[in-house]
Amino acid sequence: MPTGVRIFLVYGFLVLAIIGVTMPQIINQAVEAPVSAIGLVWMLLLAYVIFTLTLTLQRKQAGYPMALGLSTLLVPLVAIMLFSDAGILGAAIVLCLAVLVIGSLRRSATRTWFVEL
Repeated sequence: MPTGVRIFLVYGFLVLAIIGVTMPQIINQAVEAPVSAIGLVWMLLLAYVIFTLTLTLQRKQAGYPMALGLSTLLVPLVAIMLFSDAGILGAAIVLCLAVLVIGSLRRSATRTWFVEL
């Protein structure tokens, strides 16, 4: 397994852990309103992360563009961190993480690892 795939898997499982930690708040909102915008977005994100990690672990060709799509979630997070309480330091950390994850996925060794149909 190439280093780029390992880096992406760590990132993907980190996103999955963050979703899991924030899930009680979403469930509490579902008691008041069964269908809410934030609940819908969170469930779609959860499904997308699980499906992408599954395809990546299976080395499927469809997993590569989905992995790139999941890693681009870091790009708007840079702006969010910049204008929040985290400031420039938080934005710089997220930017370094984005460069690491996206850059490692763009390497040719990582791209050739996704070979299964």
